[in-house]
Amino acid sequence: MTINSSFLASKLTKKPIIWSISGADCSGGAGIAADIKTGHSLKVEVCHLITANTVQNSKRVSSINPIDVKILAEQAQALRIDKPPAVIKIGLIANGKQINWLVALLLSLKAQLPDLLVVYDPVGQASVGDSLTTLSATNLVSLLPLIDVITPNVFEAKQLNAIHEKVSNYNALNMAENILLLGCSAVIIKGGHATAEISSIAKTYCTDICLQNLSSTPSETITKTQLFTLQSPKLDTNYSHGGGCSFASALASFLAHGYLLRDAFTLTKAFINQGLSLRTEISNANINNKSEINRYYGAFEQGMWPLKPADFPVIVSPLYRRFQSSPCFKSLNLADVEKLGLYPVIDSLTWLERLLPLNLNIIQLRIKNNDLDVVEPLIAKAVAMARDYNCRLFINDHWQLAIKYGAYGVHIGQEDLNCADLSAIAKAGLRLGISTHGCYEFLLAKQLQPSYLAIGAIFPTKTKNMTGQIQGLTNLTQILALADTIPVVAIGGISQQRLEQVWSTGVNAIAVVTAITEAKHPIIAAQAMQAQLI
Repeated sequence: MTINSSFLASKLTKKPIIWSISGADCSGGAGIAADIKTGHSLKVEVCHLITANTVQNSKRVSSINPIDVKILAEQAQALRIDKPPAVIKIGLIANGKQINWLVALLLSLKAQLPDLLVVYDPVGQASVGDSLTTLSATNLVSLLPLIDVITPNVFEAKQLNAIHEKVSNYNALNMAENILLLGCSAVIIKGGHATAEISSIAKTYCTDICLQNLSSTPSETITKTQLFTLQSPKLDTNYSHGGGCSFASALASFLAHGYLLRDAFTLTKAFINQGLSLRTEISNANINNKSEINRYYGAFEQGMWPLKPADFPVIVSPLYRRFQSSPCFKSLNLADVEKLGLYPVIDSLTWLERLLPLNLNIIQLRIKNNDLDVVEPLIAKAVAMARDYNCRLFINDHWQLAIKYGAYGVHIGQEDLNCADLSAIAKAGLRLGISTHGCYEFLLAKQLQPSYLAIGAIFPTKTKNMTGQIQGLTNLTQILALADTIPVVAIGGISQQRLEQVWSTGVNAIAVVTAITEAKHPIIAAQAMQAQLI
């Protein structure tokens, strides 16, 4: 039997491809070794170009032996024809010639591949403290504008800011702002090397920050940025060698899978926490026994795709700080195995009148009109109507009116959380539902302990432009693992034909809009979908 290889290739689901341009560590922990192990753990294909062979062990770095740029150029040419990258991860750059070659390569590849992303881990020194490179911000001036995300630790961030490594009164955010001014699109400063000299928190917690440039030119960086801050307990282990390399290659892997930077950052932090926690018992045993082996460091242990809530960081945000001491939101009063089922999202009293007799568990009224003279009487009547049918009616956005008329609950979009008085909503006894788009927003909203969390868009939708935020079923399933006991609603592009595959993920409810409002027979469609979810 003859098999058509081109047909087979068209049917294969290809893994994303990343290139690692990094050094080789003969002790097996850092550089290329870490990148390959990490990439394979996270289901990407890793092509590697070795910039230098290093001679090092757990005591010292003996030598760094750069690879000729002619060889690197030949390798890159072979790969770009056969395996063009979605993301390039850069590690050790051994000399100025390699910088010049990298700049030319990236300019050429970015012209060929407009969506190409570049992650740079500016390796300054080995885990044992010896210097790996003397490169400074001055040396890197031509390279940094081609970098999408740079991932220095505290010492490397100081180098890029020309701050002496022994200076303790630095500000991570200020350093990140200065690094952005060098031209890169985003900077992540890893907090694992921070000490108690900076703050009491640094003694027991590792705080990583990601500052993203949202402006079109570097000169506007300070006024147009977005800050993401993640925090986790510090994990003491001897097995952390290559952790920084693994961080950058994990970030590259998640970006290659199509995640937004904030979600890739969050997943990377969880991946690193997972790996460090796999070997903490070794370190504790060595400390307790005062063993000589405590001086030895081992290779960071790559786990699998992070799914355990315990591995994920806390999202540090002003919103969470403001709400920490406020009352809890009421629950949906569901029995242990009870589910809400179909969750219609409608925009008028006419639709509400048609759907309430179907005895649905939950409905959302989403009126996109800011004229209170128009909206207020509609909400007042809707609340009264839903009460007659004992239906959980959530009012979208208009939380003041929802409080005024005693609605069952209010649904607020992620972008509107900072404008809403969450304490007032909780004190009024209303339930709260929050929209989320990816694991970062999901974890942030989860910390507020709402009555339910909505995740979307699961599929492309007609009602809203969700470019870059389509979750898909795989990501939905992964996020569900983080929910604990909070009910999760799936929303976005869910038709009657897709209903069962979404329901099979284990969500508590499925929100639909056009599957009802654009159906030929809306009531029959709603009844059929509700029957599918019983």
